[in-house]
Formats: sequence, C-alpha cells, structure tokens
Amino acid sequence: MNNTSNGASAYQPPPADVTRAKVSAGLARRYRAEARFRALGLGATLLGILFVIFLFGSVVWRGYSIFGQHQVRLDVFFDPEVIDPSGTHSREALLAADYQALVRASLKARFTDVEGRRQVRDLTALVSTGAAADLQDAVLADPSLIGQRRSLWVLTSSNVDWLLKGKVARSAPENERRISDEQLGWIDALIKDGRIEQRFNWTFFRHGDSRDPELAGVGGALAGSLLTLFVTLLLSFPVGVAAAIYLEEFARQNRITDLIEVNINNLAAVPSIVFGLLGLSMFIGFFGMPRSAPLVGGVVLTLLTLPTIIIASRAALKAVPPSIREAALGMGASRVQTVAHHVLPLAMPGMLTGAIIGMARALGESAPLLMIGMVAFIVDIPQGLTDPSTVLPVQVFLWSDSPERAFVERTSGAIIVLLLFLIVMNATAVVLRNRFEKRW
Repeated sequence: MNNTSNGASAYQPPPADVTRAKVSAGLARRYRAEARFRALGLGATLLGILFVIFLFGSVVWRGYSIFGQHQVRLDVFFDPEVIDPSGTHSREALLAADYQALVRASLKARFTDVEGRRQVRDLTALVSTGAAADLQDAVLADPSLIGQRRSLWVLTSSNVDWLLKGKVARSAPENERRISDEQLGWIDALIKDGRIEQRFNWTFFRHGDSRDPELAGVGGALAGSLLTLFVTLLLSFPVGVAAAIYLEEFARQNRITDLIEVNINNLAAVPSIVFGLLGLSMFIGFFGMPRSAPLVGGVVLTLLTLPTIIIASRAALKAVPPSIREAALGMGASRVQTVAHHVLPLAMPGMLTGAIIGMARALGESAPLLMIGMVAFIVDIPQGLTDPSTVLPVQVFLWSDSPERAFVERTSGAIIVLLLFLIVMNATAVVLRNRFEKRW
C-alpha cells in the first residue's frame, strides 16, 4: 500500500503552459494539413477549369471562322444556245445544260487577257464547283432568266476562302501554297472591284456532306440528329417513366424486383458500343430494319438512355413526401389515382430533367450509331425516319479523318454546333428543374 501510494503521489501533471504548447502544436499541424488539402482542391479545380478553357478555346479558335464564307459576284449571261438550244424550256433540257460553261464565260468576260486551257482552268478554280448548281437552280426556278444577264453571288473555292481568312500566308513561296501568283493577282483584282465579300455561311447549315469543303455542311447531320432524338424521346420517356412508377409505387420488394434494380443500375454502366452491337444483330440482322436510318438509331439510343431516365424518374418519385400519398389515400383515392393525380404531377419536373439529360447523352453518342451504319456519306438531307442519315458526332468523326485542310475548320465548326446543342438541352433541364421543382 505504501509503495502504491508513494507512486501515485509521485505523479505530477504537466504544467499548464506545457499542455497549451502541445495543444497549440497539434492545432497548428491540423490547420496546416487543412490548408494543404484546400490548396490541393483549389489547384485541382483551377487545373480542370484551365483544361476546359484550353479545350473549348482551341475548338472555337479553329472553328469560329466557319460562320463566314467568301462569295464572288458573277455577271452571268444565261445564253440560250448553252442552256436550251431547242427553245422548248423542257425540264430535261434545263437539267442537261452545261452551266459550268456559263461560269467560265462570266469569268473570262472580266479577265479578257486569259488564254489557253491552263489559265482558264486556274481562273475557274477560284469559284466553287457548286456555282454551276446554283445557276441551274436559278434557271429551274425561273426559266425566264434564259437570254438575260444577271449578277449572282456564288461561293469561292475553299482555297480562296482559306487564303482570304488568313489561313495561308500570301508571302509563302508559290510551291508551298495551293494558290498561284497569277491567281493571287486575279483575286486582288476581284477584291478591288468589290466582287468578293465575306458573308454569313448559310451553306454550312443548309447543305449535307460534300467532297468539296466549301459545299459541306451540317444540315443533314442536324436533321438526322433531330429525327433520331425524336424517336429516342418518343420511346424512352414513356417506357422509362412507366417502369419507374411500377418499381417505386407498385412493385413488391422481392428477389425479382431486386434483380431488376441491379440490372438497371448495371445497364447504366455498360459501354455504349455494346448497344450498337445489339442493334446491329437484332434490329437490322433479325428484324430487317433499314440500315443507317434515324428509326434504328433512335431505337438503339432508347436502350442506352432508358437506365438514365428510370433512375432519374425513381429519384423524382422518392422526393415526393409520403404525406402526399397518405393524404390522398386517406381521402379515399386508390393507389392508381394517388399516383396519377398527386404523385406524378409533383415528380414530373424531375422526370423531365432526367429525360433531357438522357437525350443530351444520346446526342453526343457516336459508337453505337457507327455500328448500325450511320457513318455513311450522306449528301441529301433526310426527310423521314427511314431515310439514310447521319448525326453530328459521326459527322465530326468523318470530317476529322479528311485530308483536306479546309475540313479542319468544318470539324471545329461542327463541334461548336454540337456543344451549343448540348448547352441548350442542359440549360433547358436546369430551367425546368428550377421553375417547377417544389421544395418540401
């Protein structure tokens, strides 16, 4: 007992200043660790923002010039001997006429000193190959133009447009650029006469794909994307909402529903190309649906977006307070009436938000659509769900693989259009959520 008491009495607590020093040192270490953690988080955030700015900045820098296109004014004489020698004005004769000869004659009338086939070919190369088609369309729309002289604005070639936009150095040696010194002189003369101007590039939005860069546009890809998304929304939203309502409001909790929920969550993580393989083997191979059509693309993207819509719709249903259901049931409403008249209207904003996010994901997908043939070269703008078409991401893929330098500008321009489309869809989802969402 004495030893114990002596040992206990021998213990002396540390002085208060020593304790405070230890506590202060521990707090200082903790504060330094917290400061380092905050600095790392801030640095990671700033680094991510810088990468995003660099990515978008490089795309915009390369693609903003696509929204302007240089055009040249031609004084065209619609020579009856070239267009319709027989004078019948039949559609077959007007379609068979050599309108390129009218373009050459217009340019030679301005540059009378041009002689020889090589010079004529180089002079005509200043104008897009689509100029002849523009003249043909003008004559078909108004046959009374035959025999008259009119001034028309047509596209310059991609080489001229590339030069005037500063993408090619005029001071570079002649063998390092696709515009000769003689052609530079002709271009300068046309600019001096006020015959070359840069205008808004409506061709980029109205035309489909083309081998000539100045004629290539995203009109076909835009139409194909809209038709494909229409089919996707028409199929995925009702099915996804119905599945979410059943699983959340009516299904009993058992092994079957647990298995369904696990599979839905797993499908959301399946690589998108797997859905393309499924569409290729089932919808095209087994059911014989048309290849490279918005109908098949919409069905494939429906499988891709269904898990997203189901999960978002179930989350929206869970957000509705149980008191709403209890009050409706207490007033004598059935389960179906409670869901249809009370729960579903309150959950609909969240469901619409999930649907729009799913559509935004579907808009950016290209791998599953490549598998069903939507990588084809499509010139005509699709008019229906079964017409051959492509979509914006696939169009970007096609142009990025083109060796022509002018397609670099169009690739970046198509990416800008795609990003704007996605921003509009996501902004719509945010507006719908903020406008209609109820907080409990």
